[in-house]
Amino acid sequence: MNLPNKLTIFRIILIPVIILVYLFPYEAFGIVPLTLHVGGVDLSIINLVALLIYVIAAVTDALDGNIARSRNLITTFGKFADPIADKLLTTTMFLLFVSQGIIPVIPVIIMIARDTFVDGCRMMAASNGKVVAAGMMGKLKTVLQMVTVALVLLNNLPFALLNLPVSDIMLWLSALVSFASGVQYFNQMKEDIMESI
Repeated sequence: MNLPNKLTIFRIILIPVIILVYLFPYEAFGIVPLTLHVGGVDLSIINLVALLIYVIAAVTDALDGNIARSRNLITTFGKFADPIADKLLTTTMFLLFVSQGIIPVIPVIIMIARDTFVDGCRMMAASNGKVVAAGMMGKLKTVLQMVTVALVLLNNLPFALLNLPVSDIMLWLSALVSFASGVQYFNQMKEDIMESI
């Protein structure tokens, strides 16, 4: 197994680690996680640890693609597993936030529905011998989602100090761009989709 694929698998392994860190019943074991107070905003050490793991996972995402392209190590497994790892990571984080009542569910439903639709389009394209490349809108969606996750884990710091709801704005912007990129994929695949009706 080459290095890019190892990094992809490592990223997938980090997902249950983040879930464990974030949802572990600390109080049931008599553990009181440290809470930092930054200008009147509470920031749990749990969030910081989860953020650290998330950043490591995001770095492996950038690394595996760059290494695969620069060393000509692109494999079928990598093409399959890399986007799945990315979506698992961001979707898991958003679902964790929803489960804790930190963010609303609607934008998360939009993003998950978009990913499901796009995956269906890609499978249809593959069955017809076509490759649907990721567009700029899809890449922008990924960047926005990653920034949103980081801001939510930081309790919207530093913007919370200025009473600016940037994490909320980024969440809804991520959902909007997600929807727009889904429309873009549909337009790319429109003929194939309509042909199969």
